[in-house]
Parts: sequence; C-alpha cells; structure tokens
Amino acid sequence: MTTETDIQTFLQRTERFAREVLAPQVPAWERERRIGREVFEQVADIGLTRVELPVAWGGLGLPFSAKVRMSEILAAVDFGFTMSVINTGNVANKLAREAAPDVARRYVADIIHGRRFGSVALTEPGAGSDFSAITTTATRGADGWRIDGAKAWITNTAISDVIVMYAQTEAGSGARGIAGFLIDGQRKGFIREPAFAMAGQHTLGTGGFRLDGYIARDDEMLQPPGKAFKAALASINGARTYIAAMSCGMVGEALRIASDYGERRHSFGVPLAEHQGWRWRLAEAGSELAACRMMVNQAAGLLDAGQDAMLIAAQAKLLATRMADRQLPLLMQAMGAEGLREEYPFGRHLIGARLANFVDGSTEMLLERISAVMRRS
Repeated sequence: MTTETDIQTFLQRTERFAREVLAPQVPAWERERRIGREVFEQVADIGLTRVELPVAWGGLGLPFSAKVRMSEILAAVDFGFTMSVINTGNVANKLAREAAPDVARRYVADIIHGRRFGSVALTEPGAGSDFSAITTTATRGADGWRIDGAKAWITNTAISDVIVMYAQTEAGSGARGIAGFLIDGQRKGFIREPAFAMAGQHTLGTGGFRLDGYIARDDEMLQPPGKAFKAALASINGARTYIAAMSCGMVGEALRIASDYGERRHSFGVPLAEHQGWRWRLAEAGSELAACRMMVNQAAGLLDAGQDAMLIAAQAKLLATRMADRQLPLLMQAMGAEGLREEYPFGRHLIGARLANFVDGSTEMLLERISAVMRRS
C-alpha cells in the first residue's frame, strides 16, 4: 500500500534529478534541437515513466496527484522534457490497463526502462482541437485493420515508436466511428516525418508521421468504435491538470530565480529587493501562483478520488496558463538583461507557456467548456 513516505521519497528523487541532471543539460539539448534520451536510464531508475503504472507491471502504483507534483518539479527546469516523459509514461499505463495482456507484455517493459518511447496521436494536419473531424482511416481486412492517414503536432514523434493513435472506421460517422489502435513505429507502413523546427522547446520532439497501408492486428485495437472517443476525452481532465501544474512549475522557478537575484543585485546603492516597485511585482506573481496551485491541488484530489473534475481541471488550466503568459515576461523583466542569459530558463519557459495554451484544449476551447458546464449547473 502506498504511503505518504513513498510519495515524498519519489518526489525528493525527482527534485534531485531535475536539479543535478536535467538543469545542466537542457540548454545543450535545446541548441541541438533534440530530446535528451541519454538520461532516460536515470528517468527509468527513479520511476518517472511509471508513476501510476500498477506495481504488477513494474510500476510505482502512486496516485495521480503524485504525477501532478512530479510534473511541476520537472517543468520548473523544462516544459518539453517533462511532456516527453509524461507522454511515454501515459502510453505504458494505458497499455497495461487497456491492451490485451500479450500486447501489453510486448511493450510495457521496454517503455518504462527507456528502451522505447511513447506518443498519443490525435491531432492531424487538418484536424486540431476538433477531434471528431479526424480523417485517418482504419479499414477492416482479412489480416487486421489497414490504416492510412497522417498525424501532426505529436509530442515525442521525433523518437517514439509505440503510439496510441485514433482513426475513423466509418466515413461520415464522426465521433462514434473513431477507434483507438496501438501503432508500432518499427513496422512496415509507418513513415516518420522530420521533427518540426520550432521557436523553441525542441525537447518535446514534436513532429508527425504517416501511415500508408499500415496493418494493425485485431488485438491491437485498444478501444472499439463507440468507446474510443469517450475514452480519449476521459483522459483530458488529467492532462489539463498536469499542464496547469507545469505552468505553475515554470512560474515558480522564475520567481525563485528573480527573488535570489533581487537580493544580490544592487541598484542605486541598495539591493533590488529594497525597491518597492520591484517587490510588488514579485508579490503579485507569488499570489497568483499560490491561487493556481490551490486549483491544481483541488483538481488532482478529485481525480485521485475518482470524482468529476471537468470544471476545475479546465479552470485550472485556463488560469494557470494565463498566469504563466503574464508573469514570466514580468519576472524576466525584473531580472533586466541578465534574464536573457542561457543559464536561466526564462526564454525556454516563455515558449513553454505558449505551448501550454495549445495542448489538451486551447484557451478558446476551455472557455467554451467552462461556460457549457456553468450553464448546466
């Protein structure tokens, strides 16, 4: 049985890894536009890819809230790497819980030990937030399901080859025809596209792939039509919660750095921290951060208890991402030109905050979801 001591030990190991391993190497990975896969042996040793995975499958069996806290710690260093780790772990957890046992056994151990990487693929070049509009097709044949189509803006696809993907099985049927499949990127018919060259956060490994006559076996259908769409949406509340936590992590680290700098840097004969305007800027950031963390904790607690977190998860992501968008530039400004140095994460975090606004529901979608729930209540 999991204890609070187990959780604290895991989080302490995560903090040490973030500080001693991740922080020194992330700037080089960004310059080289890649995921730091060489540290995934340590990632696996700590258990970062198997937080929620059942113990029977080699996991830690910790509650969702532990993953949320892990997400904040890692994102304080780098948003992209955190997303890479979480997506890989999500695939392992999904296979262990939902795939046929023989299918899960083929992949789970390799994923959690950093030998293979995972992705979840919904978005397409012509279908972003409108999940029901996907056009990738799955056609039943004698040897399984022939899948054709393209996915884009998928985390980890620069290196991932164990992919949970959604396809349309019946033209014109919308959400009810969507099914979920396991895709093996080492199999014929899988064509990886070059990773996207972005403004930053290349540690996400964002890119796309095409499927051309790819054959998925019958037991590699993870959710049949009629269930896959709902299953994909059911996971969105958790994703919105840990994205909100990651936004808090980025702002929390920026606030810590700025606070330390304010005690060291002198302006007009006194430390920056002695200037009222400078102090007020940090006080406002700290207050907004505290409020967003409370919302994240509330959403995580509801999800731990198996209760409905749709509204609070959407609200937490909406407010935390907006808070990061607003406060990160202000905290960077509080550092003056010093904040532009590569040794500080401000530049990476600014791009990370922008990305957080798009993944797992854009700001506009969140507002629509929140207003719909409020109208029903």
